[in-house]
Amino acid sequence: VSCLCGSAPCLLCGCCPSAKNSTISRLLFTFFLFLGTLVSIIMIIPGVEKELHKLPGFCEGSGSVLGIQSSVNCESFLGHKAVYRMGFAMAAFFFLFAAIMLCVRSSKDPRAALQNGFWFFKFLVLIGITVGAFYIPDGTFTSVWFYFGVVGSFLFILIQLILLIDFAHSWSQLWLRNADQSNAKGWYAALCIITFIFYAASIAGIVLLYIYYTKPEGCTEGKVLISINLILCLIVSAVSILPKVQNAQPHSGLLQASLITLYTVYVTWAALANVPTRSCNPTLLVRSSNSSAVATQAVTTWWDAPSIVGLVIFILCTLFISLRRSDHRQVNKLMLTEEQGAGGEEGAAESSPHRAYDNEQEGVAYNYTFFHLCLLLAALYIMMTLTNWYRPEESLQVLSSPWTAVWVKISSSWAGLLLYLWTLVAPLVLPDRDFS
Repeated sequence: VSCLCGSAPCLLCGCCPSAKNSTISRLLFTFFLFLGTLVSIIMIIPGVEKELHKLPGFCEGSGSVLGIQSSVNCESFLGHKAVYRMGFAMAAFFFLFAAIMLCVRSSKDPRAALQNGFWFFKFLVLIGITVGAFYIPDGTFTSVWFYFGVVGSFLFILIQLILLIDFAHSWSQLWLRNADQSNAKGWYAALCIITFIFYAASIAGIVLLYIYYTKPEGCTEGKVLISINLILCLIVSAVSILPKVQNAQPHSGLLQASLITLYTVYVTWAALANVPTRSCNPTLLVRSSNSSAVATQAVTTWWDAPSIVGLVIFILCTLFISLRRSDHRQVNKLMLTEEQGAGGEEGAAESSPHRAYDNEQEGVAYNYTFFHLCLLLAALYIMMTLTNWYRPEESLQVLSSPWTAVWVKISSSWAGLLLYLWTLVAPLVLPDRDFS
């Protein structure tokens, strides 16, 4: 009981020797997010989704579902509705802690105890918010919360892109440093092989997008979007190996550009998978309140390939936010993460090698509020991913994919390419600033 109400390290100190208080707290909050994600995934499994109508007031006995009169077969909308409620509950939970933790500077602040302890009561709060979310009246909730999800997902995609760019730079620097120190050509060969694989996969992806998401006649939007992103990827790849860029950033190269290109191809694929035109989108899913339409297996599941890849990227990026500091000062400044731990943590680790310790007495290792806002955006992103960014049409009879999802994803890919391009040319544009 004392561990459930006490500090974070008390829960895991037996299996995590010399663990930092700040790291364990982030992992436990991330566990709450993953737990909510798991519940959302379970709720959209066809067999479980069909049973949700047994919940009191969730389908039977309610006046409407998603604004639809009870005469409509509501079972086809239950998974969508449940995921939105879970997304709202997780977002509300993390927003609550983001507000509470404003301006916390060290673990000496009384509010830091709420951040790093009382996990059993936090779990109860999350359960309470979740139960309450399932009683939110339908009305305009779904249509309004859809736009919250769109904005939050766009911001989280930008965070993913920042982490991806930082990871690519760190990866390249590490291998080049190893090559210089060991004077081994194997590291250079590995760089070339990985870069070739990324570009080969990107080229294959572009070809497949042209084959499956465009037609000789029509599908102009798809052709234009694929072509624009292809041209932009070629531009950033060329800029990354320009002599002036190489002189300003010796570690810059095609490895980073190839990884960004591959991610851009994925985002383009995810955007085209939301094009609401059947002839231009063979993976389009349409859910109708008509019972004959939902009887088809193809429309009784939310899973498609872009969603699965998006889920994997979501897990990796969320763990990245929870565990790792960047090697680059500018990224730490942007992500509001300290470059080094608070003072005294080395001594704490040495004096108690088999126990977790408080490393934030002199200053927090990360911005509590920003961390919770990142998890809030992650909750909105996973909500949109699990529902394929679909929403009810104006008739409220069909769940379909809107053009909004397409443009948000494409815009995020452009923002990512421009951000990466800026990391290449910034030392040339602002020569007086330190970008080391």
